[in-house]
Amino acid sequence: MAETIVPQEHEVAHHFDDLEQEFQSHRMGMWLFLASEIMMFGALLVGGFILMYRFPGAFAEGRAHLDWRLGTINTFFLLTSGYTMALAAMHGQRGNQSAVRRNLWLSLLFAAGFLVVKFFEYSAKFHHGTLPGKYFTAAGFSDPHAHVFFGFYFVATGLHVLHVLIGMGLMVWCLFVSRKVKFTRAYITPVEMSGLYWALIDLVWFILFPLLYLVG
Repeated sequence: MAETIVPQEHEVAHHFDDLEQEFQSHRMGMWLFLASEIMMFGALLVGGFILMYRFPGAFAEGRAHLDWRLGTINTFFLLTSGYTMALAAMHGQRGNQSAVRRNLWLSLLFAAGFLVVKFFEYSAKFHHGTLPGKYFTAAGFSDPHAHVFFGFYFVATGLHVLHVLIGMGLMVWCLFVSRKVKFTRAYITPVEMSGLYWALIDLVWFILFPLLYLVG
């Protein structure tokens, strides 16, 4: 018979004076990290707007080859996963361990749904040759710079997908921690920090979605 693991109260790391100092340090570190991420994505998005200004025809033609319905489905997946992450943090503060794990699993499920949709999108691009740079082989485009749009599309969405995968890794880590440590109002750091990271992923997508699929 397998041994049942009972979550224990979190023990403050030896290099912190108390739980509050530990939490504040983690929160400060996370906000500094998020600031660096915002600067990176900010530069990428500014570059996208500049390209759209310089090559409006390429962006108009390229956008016509994206399915806004798939983008809308992915927006739903990310919105819902962000909601379930917030619920996980809320139930953690209330000490409801089973609800925390349930909402983390739901967040993982919706995140996986996002990746499945993106896989079908990427597969269609490879099949039709709508790829960046010298790999662009699609026919029927009148603008000679159409490949510029798809170059930005793959860089922006590819970087975003990478962050989605990292976010899913953080959710798995929270599930692993929940088997050993009891989440309470005093200690919800893993879920809260992961939720902040996931909120950034949502924010970036809410800018990418209209920029790539709707504007123009």
